[in-house]
Amino acid sequence: MKVLVLNCGSSSLKYQLIDMADEAVIAKGNCERIGGEGSFLTHKVNGDKHVIETAMPNHEVAISLVLEQLVHPDYAVVKNLDEINAIGHRLVHGGEKFNKPVLINEEVEKGIEECISLAPAHNPAGLAGIRACKKVMPGKPMVGIFDTAFHQTIPEERYIYPIPYKYYEKYGVRKYGFHGTSHYYVSHRAAELMGKPVEELKTVVCHLGQGASLCAVKGGVSVDTSMGLTPMAGIPMCARSGDLDPSIVTFLMEKEGLSPKEMDQVLNKQSGVFGVSGISVDFRDIEKAMKEGDKRAALAMDMYNYRVAQYVAKYAVAMGGLDVIAFAGGVGENGDITREGICKYLEFLGVKVDPAKNNGLRGEEMDISTSDSKVKVWLVPTNEELVIARQTKELVEGK
Repeated sequence: MKVLVLNCGSSSLKYQLIDMADEAVIAKGNCERIGGEGSFLTHKVNGDKHVIETAMPNHEVAISLVLEQLVHPDYAVVKNLDEINAIGHRLVHGGEKFNKPVLINEEVEKGIEECISLAPAHNPAGLAGIRACKKVMPGKPMVGIFDTAFHQTIPEERYIYPIPYKYYEKYGVRKYGFHGTSHYYVSHRAAELMGKPVEELKTVVCHLGQGASLCAVKGGVSVDTSMGLTPMAGIPMCARSGDLDPSIVTFLMEKEGLSPKEMDQVLNKQSGVFGVSGISVDFRDIEKAMKEGDKRAALAMDMYNYRVAQYVAKYAVAMGGLDVIAFAGGVGENGDITREGICKYLEFLGVKVDPAKNNGLRGEEMDISTSDSKVKVWLVPTNEELVIARQTKELVEGK
């Protein structure tokens, strides 16, 4: 069985074609600047990269272009499109409607549409990808996997906000959480690597990237997570503020004369480690400046590490203990200084990182804790596409 995994953004389309016989990625790529000028496709197959610069006014054209590459006479990976058995769509927000993968039909499309108000920047793109596939590959089974679904096991007292309950009833204002597919994969993979049943472990997954969130995974299910109604909540990120005193928002709006949209830009695009350091959204640039003695760069990194560690400790409380900390995401997988800085704050919990294992480690599965660490610390590169492919296969095959 071959599954095409699609991740549609407002102006982008990431994809992988996975052969489920051995779970090998046989082709992957990314369409960028869809609907704008200078759109192009980067297609990778057999270790080669092919760049196609062409107009892509919408997702339908982009998906058609992707399919052309999969059967291209010079580097085809399938003889014809009939070899693609199913399509798995990564979808950001399923609200309370979807708590597991679903076969996509008109009712599901309507449900995704009803959640647009909760994810106005993401759900329309996901719908565009679904509808484009229906036109380009009519009749092909499609499965929707939602980033929010994994967190639907969070208890009510942890997802409800301390504001008038009517706003939950009227608008669905509550904690939803994101990165669920990644948190599921990393927590289960860490258990597999340790040779232990995931049901026996209390794990905090630190998905640290441009967007970043932590998840308390107890017995294989999410019991709390740092992102909330939107992906801005939780720890500070590259350019997002994370949690802060809510009155800061109204205070700054009054002082600076900012509209809601302008304030949203400040919190989403100008804050986080970038806002404090004033240097970059790239942790590598901030680390370089820190090593060169830049005080604000050092402050930004210390702030970040402290707040991530706070959440880890908070989730030890949520789970009644802690067995594993697992790092994933671009920063989590490649930032040895960040991993060490976070774990330094957690030494009181018996967390000990082995510098010989951690220093310079990038993107490899490894236990980076010392042999006597009471809490195991793992680096587990995430693989959301594989989860989507597996869940698509299971649903389509009815298993």
